[in-house]
Amino acid sequence: MIIQAQKVKKTYRSGDLNVEALKGIDLAVEQGEMVAIMGQSGSGKTTLLNCLAGLDTIDEGDIFIRGANLRDLSDNERTAYRAQHMGFIFQEFNLLPVLTAVENVELPMLVSKVPSKKARKRALEMLDMVGLADRARHRPAELSGGQRQRVTIARALTNNPAIVWADEPTGNLDSETATEIMDLLGNLNKGNGQTFVVVTHALEVGQRADRIIKMRDGQIVDG
Repeated sequence: MIIQAQKVKKTYRSGDLNVEALKGIDLAVEQGEMVAIMGQSGSGKTTLLNCLAGLDTIDEGDIFIRGANLRDLSDNERTAYRAQHMGFIFQEFNLLPVLTAVENVELPMLVSKVPSKKARKRALEMLDMVGLADRARHRPAELSGGQRQRVTIARALTNNPAIVWADEPTGNLDSETATEIMDLLGNLNKGNGQTFVVVTHALEVGQRADRIIKMRDGQIVDG
C-alpha cells in the first residue's frame, strides 16, 4: 500500500465550537491506483486529502505514505517529503501571473536547488508532455483555463512524484475541457504508474477513477 490511514480523526476548533471533520477514517490506496473521493460540501473530503498529504495535522490515528508515518516527521521533514514524493493540482491553478508557463513549471525545482539549466530543460519536457510546448513563453493571462490547468499538471509532475493529489482539478473548466484534463490524468496514471487521489463533486470525473470513495459527515460510507 502506498497510502494507509488508520483511525484518523481531525477536529477544527473555533472558540467554543468544535467541528469533527474526520471521524476515525480507515483507508488504503494501492500503488498506481486512481481513487476519487466524493461527497457533499462539508463531508470532509478536502480535509482528508490535506491530512493524507501532510498539509494539515491530525488529532488521532496514523497516516503512512510509502511506509513513512507522517506523525513521526517534523514540519520541515514533512515539507521535504512532500517535495520529494508528491505533486499537487488545485482548482484555482495557483500560477504566478508575472511568470511564463515554463517559469511557473520550473519554479518548484529552483526552490529545491535544482540547477537552472536542468530545471528549464525538465520544465520544457513537462510542458511538451501535456501538449503545451508551443505555449512555454506565454503568461497565464494569455492561456485558456484548460491550458492553465495543463501548466499546473506539468508543474505537479516535475519531481516525478509517486503520488499526485488533485482537489477539484476540473472545477473551473467547461465539460469538454474537463474531459480533456481527465484524459490527460488517466494517461499519466496508466503510463507512469503514478498514484492519483482526486477530490471531486463531478460524477463524470469520479467515474474515470478505479474506485470511488464516498464520504458523509466526516466518515467513509462507501468504497
